[in-house]
Amino acid sequence: MIKRSTEITTLFLDIGGVLLTNGWDHHARKRTAANFKLELTEMEDRRHLTFDTYEEGKLTLEEYLSRVVFYQVRKPDADIFRLALDITPAPPRQVVCNENTPMFVQIAPGLGIRSILYTDYKSTRAKLASFGLSNGEGVIHETG
Repeated sequence: MIKRSTEITTLFLDIGGVLLTNGWDHHARKRTAANFKLELTEMEDRRHLTFDTYEEGKLTLEEYLSRVVFYQVRKPDADIFRLALDITPAPPRQVVCNENTPMFVQIAPGLGIRSILYTDYKSTRAKLASFGLSNGEGVIHETG
């Protein structure tokens, strides 16, 4: 059995095109603006100017979010990790960031966040297991 020094309760994942679903309505955008301390009117103006281009496939999700939500701060700025920590109830010692860009993986520890450089499924699964996040079958599960 792996003994861990601190229980991991939160994973930060760069999940690309999964975030924006039908839940991205006015109420969700209003909560996003409040959570990230953004000016809702400016964010909505940026959305109106950008959404059609995104919907036509001319922008990636990352480009869309960079223009609409995270136009003030983005990776590799450490503030993006601070924002993520602000909206999660977990302290940094209980967070693991799984990222595929070495520079971003290097920034997270400066804020007390453990990080994993994603290279492939097998090594990521092993790294997650080293934090106590897998059972005997290798299935990731909640630790609490």
